[in-house]
Amino acid sequence: MKDIRFAKFLFFVNGAVPVTLLAWDALHHDLGANPVNFAIRTTGMLTLVFLMLTLAVTPFRKITGWNWLIFSRRTFGLYAFFYGLVHFLIFFAFDRSFSVSSTLSEMVKRTYLLVGIIGLILMVPLAITSTNAMIKRLGIARWKSLHRLVYVVAIAGVVHYIMLVKADERLPLTFATVLAVLLVLRLLIIRAKAATRPAMVGKPKFWSGQLQIVRIIQETPNVRTFRLALPDNSPLPFAHLSGQYLILNLQIGGKKVVRTYTIASSPTRSGYCEITVKREEDGLGSRHLHENFREGHLLDVSAPAGRFTFDETKAKSIVLIAGGVGITPLMSILRSLTDRNWKGDIHFIYCARSPHDIIFRQELEDLDKRFPNLHLHVTLTRAEGQHWTGLKGRVTRDLLNHAVPDLAMHPVYICGPSSMMEPTIQLLRDLGVPAEQIKSEAFVAAKKTEAALAAVDAQPAFGAEAAFSTSLPTVNSADPVLTFQRSKKSVPLPPDKTLLEIAEDAGVNVDFECRSGICGRCKTKLLAGCVTMETQDALDGEEKMQNIILMCQAKAAENVTLDA
Repeated sequence: MKDIRFAKFLFFVNGAVPVTLLAWDALHHDLGANPVNFAIRTTGMLTLVFLMLTLAVTPFRKITGWNWLIFSRRTFGLYAFFYGLVHFLIFFAFDRSFSVSSTLSEMVKRTYLLVGIIGLILMVPLAITSTNAMIKRLGIARWKSLHRLVYVVAIAGVVHYIMLVKADERLPLTFATVLAVLLVLRLLIIRAKAATRPAMVGKPKFWSGQLQIVRIIQETPNVRTFRLALPDNSPLPFAHLSGQYLILNLQIGGKKVVRTYTIASSPTRSGYCEITVKREEDGLGSRHLHENFREGHLLDVSAPAGRFTFDETKAKSIVLIAGGVGITPLMSILRSLTDRNWKGDIHFIYCARSPHDIIFRQELEDLDKRFPNLHLHVTLTRAEGQHWTGLKGRVTRDLLNHAVPDLAMHPVYICGPSSMMEPTIQLLRDLGVPAEQIKSEAFVAAKKTEAALAAVDAQPAFGAEAAFSTSLPTVNSADPVLTFQRSKKSVPLPPDKTLLEIAEDAGVNVDFECRSGICGRCKTKLLAGCVTMETQDALDGEEKMQNIILMCQAKAAENVTLDA
């Protein structure tokens, strides 16, 4: 259902019909011989009906694949609270004459009243927190945990009804049967999710070696996809997650240049991986790839790295927002989800300059036609004079509200230039999306012009090795030792291994990602000794003065002590 706003309006109007008819009949004195009992009974039944509808949304979505139904759950829940409150107020006003003492006395005498009021009280926090602002304030995990109280409320409502009826129990037993079925379905969904969840393993094994360019695809005038595989066409020697990147070690002008590129292909394609690279005029690595590499050439590759990943077992939907070539990690996620026939809603918003700049255009359009749970929105910032009938302009509040119903309920992944990402992230926060649900690709590979490369010998980076030493005395020995001060471990220090590799062998936990001196995640303080580093792009001048080193790059031939 594409017109979500109309569907919301339809559900809202239909939910209000019963109370409208009840009020109309009351005004015309057409509620029967005992109007108070009729009104109490009717509102009580409506409360149970809307509670059952609330619980039915999730299993019905799973069975039918109609993921757009998710927006109706909060509407049903609010109507359940509304009719439950009216149910109590009619009893309190017309049966108890607004007497608090009489109402309390009656609840003590009749247990079913106590059970009913407990259920109504439990609905109060659910109703109060049924807004995007409260989701943002509580965080999606705590909000979901709180709203599981609806199962307790439904049980209380059915028990209340069964205890109330003394004669014909068919209707209350029908509600009890429906509730039991819904609870069983919920348990089956939980078990199925647990069964399909992959076993948690550590980081994918890191691999370094050569891959061959087996195909080059011209995506747009300045964007190419390089398909990489082993020369013998055997499966890739590493496993990766969608959204991760690989590292290329290039030789440009006699200097080593390290660049990272997102793996745009799906992890399900084990025979190859693809990187999609935009040629930048001041981009040393991208120009080198476009101008000098052809099919059949070999590339020095290290992979995988990166944490911009999505676990589909922990979410029922996802919002992907891409700008320009930032589409690559999100395309990997999209390809993976569609390859696995994931049932959740995928809201894909892509901002490009012109029709000629839409990367993967044909594939996106084909996927949009094949998968009803994919909702694709492409907007162009320079569409003037172009044959384009779609959305125009940048990502705006109106676009987000139109494209994604209940935006605050979904995890959001965003990647693109900072000029697009920063205002969009602020928009998401203004629209109630909790910060922990927004994940952005913050890794940006360094760019160097040829002039900068020519001056590289004046900097301890890329081609030149840099030596770091502390003012503390070191101990020279025929058998150097690496000491991890916080871990209270000392191990032999082979000069041909990086300190990160030695730490891994010793079982010392050091955070890392790229292993190429770019991401900076393995920064560690050198307490004593001297190390050499081939690449140190991730360190600034102040960090170098403080003896911060990159574990993945540092090697040593004498005793070294680390704050690790």
